[in-house]
Amino acid sequence: MKSTTLRQFDLLINGKMAKTKKYFDAVNPSTGEVFAQVADASVDEMKTAIAAARKAFDEGPWKNFTFAERGSYLKKIAKLIRDHAKELAELEVMDVGKTTKQVNFIDVPAAADAFDYYGNLGDVLKERVNPVNDPVKSLTRFEPYGVVGSICSYNYPLIYAAWKVAPAIIVGNTIIFKPSPIACASILRLAQLIADSDLPKGVINILTTTGNEAASQLVQSEDVNMISFTGSTQTGRKIMQLAAVTTKKLTMELGGKSPAIVFSDCDKEAALGGVLSGIFMNQGQMCTAVSRLFVEEAIYDAFIGKLVERTKSLKIGDAADFTTEFGPMASKEQRDLILRQIQQALKEGAKLACGGKVPQGVPQGGSYIEPTILTDVTDKMIIVQEEVFGPVLCVMKFRSEDEVVRMANHSKYGLAASVWTKDKKRAERLSKELQCGTVWVNTYGGFYNESSFGGYKQSGFGRESGVEGLLEYVQTKHVCIDQTPGGVPLAASWF
Repeated sequence: MKSTTLRQFDLLINGKMAKTKKYFDAVNPSTGEVFAQVADASVDEMKTAIAAARKAFDEGPWKNFTFAERGSYLKKIAKLIRDHAKELAELEVMDVGKTTKQVNFIDVPAAADAFDYYGNLGDVLKERVNPVNDPVKSLTRFEPYGVVGSICSYNYPLIYAAWKVAPAIIVGNTIIFKPSPIACASILRLAQLIADSDLPKGVINILTTTGNEAASQLVQSEDVNMISFTGSTQTGRKIMQLAAVTTKKLTMELGGKSPAIVFSDCDKEAALGGVLSGIFMNQGQMCTAVSRLFVEEAIYDAFIGKLVERTKSLKIGDAADFTTEFGPMASKEQRDLILRQIQQALKEGAKLACGGKVPQGVPQGGSYIEPTILTDVTDKMIIVQEEVFGPVLCVMKFRSEDEVVRMANHSKYGLAASVWTKDKKRAERLSKELQCGTVWVNTYGGFYNESSFGGYKQSGFGRESGVEGLLEYVQTKHVCIDQTPGGVPLAASWF
Protein backbone atom coordinates (compact mmCIF):
# COMPACT_ATOMS: atom_id res chain seq x y z
CA MET A 1 0.00 0.00 0.00
CA LYS A 2 1.34 3.41 -0.96
CA SER A 3 -0.02 6.87 -0.32
CA THR A 4 1.27 10.31 -1.19
CA THR A 5 -0.02 11.51 2.20
CA LEU A 6 2.46 9.33 4.06
CA ARG A 7 5.53 10.88 5.57
CA GLN A 8 8.63 10.37 3.43
CA PHE A 9 12.17 9.77 4.61
CA ASP A 10 15.12 10.28 2.26
CA LEU A 11 18.84 9.51 2.27
CA LEU A 12 21.56 11.66 3.85
CA ILE A 13 24.39 11.89 1.32
CA ASN A 14 27.12 14.52 1.40
CA GLY A 15 25.30 16.79 3.80
CA LYS A 16 21.96 16.85 1.95
CA MET A 17 18.78 14.81 2.01
CA ALA A 18 18.55 12.98 -1.31
CA LYS A 19 15.43 11.51 -2.87
CA THR A 20 15.62 8.22 -4.73
CA LYS A 21 13.62 6.36 -7.36
CA LYS A 22 12.43 3.63 -5.03
CA TYR A 23 10.79 3.68 -1.58
CA PHE A 24 9.56 0.97 0.76
CA ASP A 25 6.87 0.86 3.45
CA ALA A 26 7.59 1.49 7.11
CA VAL A 27 5.08 -0.67 9.00
CA ASN A 28 3.89 -0.13 12.56
CA PRO A 29 4.21 -3.59 14.19
CA SER A 30 1.59 -2.67 16.80
CA THR A 31 -1.13 -2.22 14.17
CA GLY A 32 0.23 -3.54 10.87
CA GLU A 33 -0.40 -0.13 9.29
CA VAL A 34 2.03 1.66 6.96
CA PHE A 35 3.04 4.98 8.51
CA ALA A 36 5.84 6.21 6.22
CA GLN A 37 7.75 5.72 3.00
CA VAL A 38 11.49 5.12 3.28
CA ALA A 39 14.14 5.66 0.61
CA ASP A 40 15.56 2.41 -0.79
CA ALA A 41 19.13 3.18 -1.82
CA SER A 42 20.57 1.67 -4.99
CA VAL A 43 24.12 0.49 -5.57
CA ASP A 44 24.89 3.74 -7.40
CA GLU A 45 23.61 5.81 -4.48
CA MET A 46 25.75 3.78 -2.10
CA LYS A 47 28.74 4.46 -4.35
CA THR A 48 27.91 8.19 -4.28
CA ALA A 49 27.80 8.15 -0.47
CA ILE A 50 31.10 6.27 -0.27
CA ALA A 51 32.69 8.80 -2.63
CA ALA A 52 31.36 11.66 -0.51
CA ALA A 53 32.73 10.14 2.70
CA ARG A 54 36.06 9.44 0.97
CA LYS A 55 36.38 13.02 -0.24
CA ALA A 56 35.35 14.41 3.13
CA PHE A 57 38.13 12.41 4.77
CA ASP A 58 40.84 12.91 2.15
CA GLU A 59 40.21 16.55 1.31
CA GLY A 60 37.93 17.96 3.98
CA PRO A 61 38.91 19.65 7.21
CA TRP A 62 37.40 17.04 9.53
CA LYS A 63 40.44 14.89 10.29
CA ASN A 64 42.53 18.02 10.89
CA PHE A 65 40.15 19.42 13.50
CA THR A 66 41.15 19.07 17.13
CA PHE A 67 39.28 16.70 19.44
CA ALA A 68 37.58 19.70 21.01
CA GLU A 69 36.48 21.06 17.62
CA ARG A 70 35.02 17.73 16.54
CA GLY A 71 33.53 17.28 20.01
CA SER A 72 31.56 20.49 19.63
CA TYR A 73 29.68 18.95 16.69
CA LEU A 74 28.92 15.80 18.67
CA LYS A 75 27.47 17.89 21.48
CA LYS A 76 25.31 19.70 18.93
CA ILE A 77 23.94 16.35 17.74
CA ALA A 78 23.23 15.39 21.35
CA LYS A 79 21.26 18.61 21.74
CA LEU A 80 19.33 17.94 18.53
CA ILE A 81 18.29 14.55 19.90
CA ARG A 82 17.13 16.07 23.18
CA ASP A 83 15.34 18.95 21.46
CA HIS A 84 13.42 16.49 19.29
CA ALA A 85 13.18 13.70 21.85
CA LYS A 86 9.38 13.39 21.76
CA GLU A 87 9.26 13.06 17.98
CA LEU A 88 12.16 10.61 17.82
CA ALA A 89 10.60 8.51 20.57
CA GLU A 90 7.24 8.39 18.79
CA LEU A 91 8.92 7.28 15.57
CA GLU A 92 10.82 4.50 17.33
CA VAL A 93 7.63 3.30 19.04
CA MET A 94 5.86 3.16 15.67
CA ASP A 95 8.80 1.62 13.84
CA VAL A 96 10.15 -0.98 16.29
CA GLY A 97 7.25 -1.64 18.65
CA LYS A 98 9.20 -0.54 21.72
CA THR A 99 7.02 0.54 24.61
CA THR A 100 6.65 4.26 25.19
CA LYS A 101 8.20 3.85 28.64
CA GLN A 102 11.33 2.19 27.29
CA VAL A 103 11.97 4.65 24.47
CA ASN A 104 11.48 7.74 26.60
CA PHE A 105 13.43 6.56 29.63
CA ILE A 106 16.17 4.52 27.95
CA ASP A 107 16.69 4.72 24.20
CA VAL A 108 16.44 8.41 23.36
CA PRO A 109 18.34 9.68 26.44
CA ALA A 110 21.00 6.99 25.98
CA ALA A 111 21.61 8.05 22.37
CA ALA A 112 22.04 11.70 23.35
CA ASP A 113 24.27 10.78 26.29
CA ALA A 114 26.58 8.73 24.05
CA PHE A 115 27.17 11.69 21.72
CA ASP A 116 27.77 13.90 24.74
CA TYR A 117 30.17 11.41 26.31
CA TYR A 118 32.46 11.28 23.30
CA GLY A 119 32.00 14.97 22.64
CA ASN A 120 33.26 15.78 26.13
CA LEU A 121 35.87 13.03 26.38
CA GLY A 122 38.84 15.12 25.37
CA ASP A 123 41.91 13.92 23.51
CA VAL A 124 42.69 10.57 25.12
CA LEU A 125 44.74 9.56 22.09
CA LYS A 126 47.61 11.98 22.39
CA GLU A 127 50.94 11.07 20.83
CA ARG A 128 52.96 8.83 23.17
CA VAL A 129 56.73 8.68 23.65
CA ASN A 130 57.96 5.10 24.09
CA PRO A 131 60.86 4.58 26.55
CA VAL A 132 63.12 2.46 24.31
CA ASN A 133 66.76 1.74 25.17
CA ASP A 134 68.31 3.15 21.98
CA PRO A 135 69.41 6.62 20.79
CA VAL A 136 66.07 7.25 19.07
CA LYS A 137 62.85 9.07 19.77
CA SER A 138 60.12 6.44 19.47
CA LEU A 139 56.57 7.80 19.07
CA THR A 140 53.20 6.09 18.88
CA ARG A 141 50.52 8.03 17.05
CA PHE A 142 46.81 7.24 16.80
CA GLU A 143 45.24 7.97 13.44
CA PRO A 144 41.73 7.44 12.02
CA TYR A 145 41.14 4.61 9.58
CA GLY A 146 39.42 6.85 7.06
CA VAL A 147 35.96 5.86 5.86
CA VAL A 148 33.89 3.66 8.21
CA GLY A 149 30.90 1.64 7.09
CA SER A 150 28.42 0.72 9.80
CA ILE A 151 25.61 -1.82 9.48
CA CYS A 152 23.15 -2.40 12.32
CA SER A 153 20.21 -4.51 13.39
CA TYR A 154 16.70 -3.19 14.01
CA ASN A 155 16.28 -3.55 17.75
CA TYR A 156 17.98 -0.35 19.02
CA PRO A 157 18.20 2.09 16.08
CA LEU A 158 19.03 5.34 17.87
CA ILE A 159 21.38 3.75 20.39
CA TYR A 160 23.28 1.92 17.67
CA ALA A 161 23.61 5.13 15.68
CA ALA A 162 25.13 6.86 18.69
CA TRP A 163 27.40 3.95 19.60
CA LYS A 164 28.74 3.72 16.04
CA VAL A 165 28.79 7.28 14.76
CA ALA A 166 30.05 9.16 17.82
CA PRO A 167 33.34 7.26 18.43
CA ALA A 168 34.00 6.92 14.70
CA ILE A 169 33.83 10.61 13.87
CA ILE A 170 35.31 12.05 17.09
CA VAL A 171 38.70 10.57 16.12
CA GLY A 172 38.49 11.97 12.59
CA ASN A 173 36.85 9.25 10.49
CA THR A 174 33.90 9.82 8.18
CA ILE A 175 31.04 7.32 8.16
CA ILE A 176 28.31 5.69 6.11
CA PHE A 177 25.64 4.38 8.50
CA LYS A 178 23.18 1.77 7.20
CA PRO A 179 20.39 0.95 9.66
CA SER A 180 18.09 -2.02 9.22
CA PRO A 181 15.18 -1.42 6.81
CA ILE A 182 12.91 -3.02 9.42
CA ALA A 183 13.38 -0.02 11.73
CA CYS A 184 15.01 3.18 10.50
CA ALA A 185 12.50 6.05 10.67
CA SER A 186 13.99 7.60 13.81
CA ILE A 187 17.47 7.42 12.26
CA LEU A 188 16.35 9.15 9.07
CA ARG A 189 14.63 11.86 11.07
CA LEU A 190 17.93 12.35 12.89
CA ALA A 191 19.57 12.47 9.46
CA GLN A 192 17.28 15.37 8.54
CA LEU A 193 18.31 17.21 11.68
CA ILE A 194 21.99 16.61 10.93
CA ALA A 195 21.51 17.83 7.34
CA ASP A 196 20.10 21.10 8.68
CA SER A 197 23.06 21.55 11.05
CA ASP A 198 26.48 22.94 10.21
CA LEU A 199 28.29 19.59 10.27
CA PRO A 200 30.81 19.51 7.40
CA LYS A 201 29.29 17.70 4.44
CA GLY A 202 30.20 14.08 3.88
CA VAL A 203 31.23 13.38 7.48
CA ILE A 204 27.99 11.50 8.27
CA ASN A 205 26.04 9.74 5.52
CA ILE A 206 22.95 7.66 6.31
CA LEU A 207 21.44 5.27 3.78
CA THR A 208 18.65 2.72 4.04
CA THR A 209 18.26 -0.12 1.58
CA THR A 210 16.42 -3.39 1.21
CA GLY A 211 18.92 -4.63 -1.34
CA ASN A 212 21.85 -6.86 -0.48
CA GLU A 213 23.72 -5.43 -3.45
CA ALA A 214 23.95 -1.92 -1.99
CA ALA A 215 24.95 -3.24 1.44
CA SER A 216 27.54 -5.51 -0.16
CA GLN A 217 28.96 -2.54 -2.01
CA LEU A 218 29.57 -0.83 1.32
CA VAL A 219 31.41 -3.87 2.68
CA GLN A 220 33.45 -4.63 -0.42
CA SER A 221 34.45 -1.14 -1.52
CA GLU A 222 38.18 -0.42 -1.48
CA ASP A 223 37.34 3.13 -0.44
CA VAL A 224 35.83 1.90 2.85
CA ASN A 225 38.54 1.19 5.41
CA MET A 226 36.54 -0.34 8.23
CA ILE A 227 33.20 -2.07 8.86
CA SER A 228 31.47 -1.98 12.23
CA PHE A 229 28.59 -4.44 12.37
CA THR A 230 25.90 -5.23 14.93
CA GLY A 231 23.53 -8.08 14.12
CA SER A 232 23.22 -11.83 13.89
CA THR A 233 26.20 -14.16 13.88
CA GLN A 234 25.03 -15.60 10.56
CA THR A 235 25.04 -12.20 8.86
CA GLY A 236 28.33 -11.34 10.54
CA ARG A 237 29.97 -14.36 8.90
CA LYS A 238 28.80 -13.19 5.47
CA ILE A 239 30.19 -9.72 6.07
CA MET A 240 33.52 -11.19 7.14
CA GLN A 241 33.67 -13.14 3.88
CA LEU A 242 32.91 -10.06 1.78
CA ALA A 243 35.39 -7.91 3.70
CA ALA A 244 38.16 -10.49 3.35
CA VAL A 245 38.78 -9.39 -0.24
CA THR A 246 40.04 -6.00 0.94
CA THR A 247 41.24 -7.17 4.39
CA LYS A 248 39.62 -4.17 6.03
CA LYS A 249 39.27 -3.68 9.78
CA LEU A 250 36.16 -5.27 11.29
CA THR A 251 34.31 -5.09 14.58
CA MET A 252 31.50 -7.56 15.14
CA GLU A 253 28.83 -7.40 17.87
CA LEU A 254 26.86 -10.55 17.15
CA GLY A 255 24.37 -12.94 18.70
CA GLY A 256 24.00 -14.14 22.23
CA LYS A 257 22.46 -16.81 24.44
CA SER A 258 23.11 -15.16 27.76
CA PRO A 259 22.61 -17.07 31.03
CA ALA A 260 21.06 -15.78 34.23
CA ILE A 261 22.20 -17.76 37.28
CA VAL A 262 19.98 -17.58 40.37
CA PHE A 263 21.36 -18.96 43.64
CA SER A 264 19.16 -19.79 46.62
CA ASP A 265 20.75 -17.07 48.78
CA CYS A 266 19.82 -14.23 46.41
CA ASP A 267 17.30 -11.45 46.93
CA LYS A 268 14.38 -13.32 45.34
CA GLU A 269 12.32 -10.26 44.40
CA ALA A 270 15.30 -8.52 42.85
CA ALA A 271 16.19 -11.64 40.88
CA LEU A 272 12.60 -12.05 39.66
CA GLY A 273 12.52 -8.48 38.40
CA GLY A 274 15.96 -8.78 36.87
CA VAL A 275 15.12 -11.96 34.98
CA LEU A 276 11.86 -10.47 33.70
CA SER A 277 13.72 -7.41 32.42
CA GLY A 278 16.50 -9.53 31.03
CA ILE A 279 14.24 -11.57 28.75
CA PHE A 280 11.09 -9.53 28.20
CA MET A 281 12.33 -5.96 27.83
CA ASN A 282 12.09 -4.93 24.18
CA GLN A 283 10.11 -8.15 23.72
CA GLY A 284 13.34 -10.13 24.04
CA GLN A 285 14.81 -8.50 20.93
CA MET A 286 18.18 -7.98 22.59
CA CYS A 287 21.52 -9.60 21.85
CA THR A 288 22.08 -9.73 25.63
CA ALA A 289 18.66 -11.25 26.40
CA VAL A 290 18.99 -13.70 29.31
CA SER A 291 17.34 -16.46 27.33
CA ARG A 292 18.81 -19.26 29.51
CA LEU A 293 17.80 -19.27 33.18
CA PHE A 294 19.58 -21.51 35.68
CA VAL A 295 17.90 -21.72 39.11
CA GLU A 296 19.35 -23.54 42.11
CA GLU A 297 17.35 -26.68 42.87
CA ALA A 298 16.43 -25.63 46.44
CA ILE A 299 14.32 -22.70 45.23
CA TYR A 300 13.50 -23.85 41.70
CA ASP A 301 9.78 -24.64 42.08
CA ALA A 302 8.90 -21.54 44.11
CA PHE A 303 10.98 -19.19 41.94
CA ILE A 304 9.62 -20.49 38.63
CA GLY A 305 6.10 -20.42 39.99
CA LYS A 306 6.36 -16.72 40.81
CA LEU A 307 8.15 -16.02 37.53
CA VAL A 308 5.34 -17.61 35.53
CA GLU A 309 2.73 -15.73 37.56
CA ARG A 310 4.46 -12.39 36.94
CA THR A 311 4.91 -13.18 33.25
CA LYS A 312 1.22 -13.94 32.79
CA SER A 313 0.33 -10.60 34.37
CA LEU A 314 2.27 -8.48 31.86
CA LYS A 315 0.00 -6.17 29.89
CA ILE A 316 0.41 -6.85 26.17
CA GLY A 317 -0.71 -4.25 23.65
CA ASP A 318 -0.03 -1.31 21.38
CA ALA A 319 3.43 0.07 22.17
CA ALA A 320 2.09 3.62 21.94
CA ASP A 321 -0.21 3.04 24.94
CA PHE A 322 1.72 4.25 27.99
CA THR A 323 0.19 1.46 30.10
CA THR A 324 1.56 -1.28 27.80
CA GLU A 325 4.33 -3.37 29.37
CA PHE A 326 4.96 -5.74 26.48
CA GLY A 327 4.61 -4.67 22.87
CA PRO A 328 4.81 -6.48 19.52
CA MET A 329 7.76 -8.01 17.73
CA ALA A 330 9.35 -5.70 15.17
CA SER A 331 7.88 -7.67 12.27
CA LYS A 332 5.44 -10.47 11.54
CA GLU A 333 8.26 -12.45 9.96
CA GLN A 334 10.20 -12.42 13.22
CA ARG A 335 7.05 -13.28 15.20
CA ASP A 336 6.30 -16.25 12.96
CA LEU A 337 9.88 -17.50 13.12
CA ILE A 338 9.73 -17.50 16.93
CA LEU A 339 6.45 -19.41 16.92
CA ARG A 340 8.09 -22.08 14.74
CA GLN A 341 11.08 -22.25 17.10
CA ILE A 342 8.77 -22.77 20.07
CA GLN A 343 6.92 -25.57 18.28
CA GLN A 344 10.22 -27.25 17.44
CA ALA A 345 11.23 -27.11 21.12
CA LEU A 346 7.96 -28.69 22.17
CA LYS A 347 8.52 -31.50 19.68
CA GLU A 348 11.94 -32.06 21.24
CA GLY A 349 10.40 -32.48 24.69
CA ALA A 350 10.26 -28.99 26.22
CA LYS A 351 7.22 -28.07 28.35
CA LEU A 352 5.31 -24.83 27.97
CA ALA A 353 5.01 -23.10 31.35
CA CYS A 354 3.31 -20.07 29.82
CA GLY A 355 2.93 -18.17 26.55
CA GLY A 356 3.91 -19.66 23.22
CA LYS A 357 1.11 -18.30 21.05
CA VAL A 358 -0.44 -15.16 19.60
CA PRO A 359 -2.31 -13.33 22.39
CA GLN A 360 -5.97 -12.41 22.35
CA GLY A 361 -7.33 -8.90 22.68
CA VAL A 362 -4.49 -7.12 20.86
CA PRO A 363 -4.82 -4.83 17.82
CA GLN A 364 -5.52 -6.76 14.63
CA GLY A 365 -2.64 -6.72 12.17
CA GLY A 366 0.04 -6.42 14.86
CA SER A 367 3.05 -8.69 15.29
CA TYR A 368 2.29 -9.97 18.77
CA ILE A 369 3.44 -13.05 20.61
CA GLU A 370 2.99 -13.96 24.26
CA PRO A 371 6.01 -13.84 26.57
CA THR A 372 7.05 -17.47 26.79
CA ILE A 373 8.71 -19.69 29.41
CA LEU A 374 9.88 -23.22 28.58
CA THR A 375 10.82 -25.83 31.19
CA ASP A 376 12.22 -29.37 30.92
CA VAL A 377 14.72 -28.17 28.34
CA THR A 378 18.15 -29.70 27.82
CA ASP A 379 21.44 -28.49 26.36
CA LYS A 380 20.85 -30.66 23.30
CA MET A 381 17.74 -28.75 22.22
CA ILE A 382 18.08 -26.29 19.36
CA ILE A 383 16.24 -23.59 21.28
CA VAL A 384 18.82 -23.76 24.08
CA GLN A 385 21.78 -23.51 21.72
CA GLU A 386 20.56 -21.07 19.06
CA GLU A 387 19.60 -17.43 19.48
CA VAL A 388 15.85 -16.85 19.28
CA PHE A 389 15.91 -13.04 19.41
CA GLY A 390 12.55 -12.93 21.06
CA PRO A 391 10.70 -13.39 24.37
CA VAL A 392 11.45 -17.06 24.99
CA LEU A 393 13.06 -18.12 28.28
CA CYS A 394 14.56 -21.60 28.65
CA VAL A 395 14.66 -22.70 32.31
CA MET A 396 17.00 -25.28 33.86
CA LYS A 397 17.90 -26.22 37.45
CA PHE A 398 21.33 -26.82 38.97
CA ARG A 399 22.76 -28.25 42.19
CA SER A 400 26.29 -26.87 42.48
CA GLU A 401 28.39 -23.91 41.46
CA ASP A 402 30.73 -26.02 39.31
CA GLU A 403 27.78 -27.60 37.53
CA VAL A 404 26.14 -24.30 36.64
CA VAL A 405 29.39 -22.77 35.39
CA ARG A 406 29.79 -25.72 33.01
CA MET A 407 26.19 -25.40 31.87
CA ALA A 408 26.39 -21.64 31.38
CA ASN A 409 29.62 -21.88 29.39
CA HIS A 410 28.29 -24.69 27.21
CA SER A 411 27.39 -22.31 24.38
CA LYS A 412 29.01 -21.07 21.21
CA TYR A 413 28.03 -17.56 22.32
CA GLY A 414 29.62 -15.43 25.00
CA LEU A 415 28.08 -11.98 25.15
CA ALA A 416 26.76 -11.48 28.69
CA ALA A 417 25.61 -13.16 31.89
CA SER A 418 23.94 -12.20 35.15
CA VAL A 419 24.57 -13.74 38.56
CA TRP A 420 22.19 -13.40 41.49
CA THR A 421 23.70 -14.15 44.92
CA LYS A 422 24.53 -12.43 48.22
CA ASP A 423 27.82 -14.33 48.45
CA LYS A 424 30.43 -11.80 47.29
CA LYS A 425 33.21 -14.38 46.97
CA ARG A 426 31.02 -16.61 44.83
CA ALA A 427 30.08 -13.65 42.64
CA GLU A 428 33.76 -12.81 42.20
CA ARG A 429 34.58 -16.42 41.24
CA LEU A 430 31.81 -16.61 38.67
CA SER A 431 32.69 -13.22 37.17
CA LYS A 432 36.07 -14.75 36.32
CA GLU A 433 34.86 -18.19 35.22
CA LEU A 434 31.98 -17.21 32.94
CA GLN A 435 33.12 -16.95 29.32
CA CYS A 436 31.51 -13.72 28.19
CA GLY A 437 32.21 -10.05 27.68
CA THR A 438 29.93 -8.68 30.42
CA VAL A 439 28.94 -10.14 33.80
CA TRP A 440 26.25 -8.38 35.79
CA VAL A 441 26.03 -9.24 39.50
CA ASN A 442 22.64 -8.72 41.15
CA THR A 443 21.49 -6.59 38.25
CA TYR A 444 20.91 -6.71 34.52
CA GLY A 445 21.46 -4.33 31.61
CA GLY A 446 23.93 -1.88 33.08
CA PHE A 447 25.32 -0.25 29.93
CA TYR A 448 27.52 2.78 30.51
CA ASN A 449 29.30 5.04 28.07
CA GLU A 450 32.40 4.79 30.25
CA SER A 451 32.49 0.96 30.09
CA SER A 452 33.23 -1.29 27.15
CA PHE A 453 30.74 -3.78 25.70
CA GLY A 454 31.33 -6.76 23.41
CA GLY A 455 31.46 -10.50 23.17
CA TYR A 456 33.55 -13.65 23.39
CA LYS A 457 33.42 -16.64 21.04
CA GLN A 458 30.77 -16.38 18.30
CA SER A 459 29.27 -13.31 19.95
CA GLY A 460 31.89 -11.36 18.06
CA PHE A 461 35.01 -9.28 18.57
CA GLY A 462 35.82 -5.64 19.11
CA ARG A 463 34.23 -3.35 21.67
CA GLU A 464 31.61 -0.62 21.83
CA SER A 465 31.62 2.30 24.28
CA GLY A 466 34.29 3.54 26.62
CA VAL A 467 37.87 4.27 25.64
CA GLU A 468 38.08 0.68 24.34
CA GLY A 469 35.29 1.48 21.89
CA LEU A 470 37.15 4.59 20.78
CA LEU A 471 40.33 2.62 20.14
CA GLU A 472 38.51 0.42 17.63
CA TYR A 473 38.28 3.39 15.26
CA VAL A 474 41.97 4.29 15.20
CA GLN A 475 45.13 2.61 13.98
CA THR A 476 48.55 3.11 15.50
CA LYS A 477 51.61 4.43 13.74
CA HIS A 478 55.18 4.13 15.02
CA VAL A 479 57.49 7.05 14.25
CA CYS A 480 61.18 6.44 14.97
CA ILE A 481 63.52 9.48 14.87
CA ASP A 482 67.24 8.83 15.10
CA GLN A 483 69.11 10.75 17.80
CA THR A 484 72.49 9.04 17.56
CA PRO A 485 75.36 11.36 18.64
CA GLY A 486 77.08 12.45 15.43
CA GLY A 487 74.05 11.55 13.37
CA VAL A 488 75.21 8.15 12.00
CA PRO A 489 72.83 5.36 13.06
CA LEU A 490 73.76 1.68 12.89
CA ALA A 491 71.53 1.20 9.84
CA ALA A 492 73.63 3.72 7.87
CA SER A 493 76.88 1.83 8.47
CA TRP A 494 75.68 -1.79 8.33
CA PHE A 495 76.94 -2.42 4.80
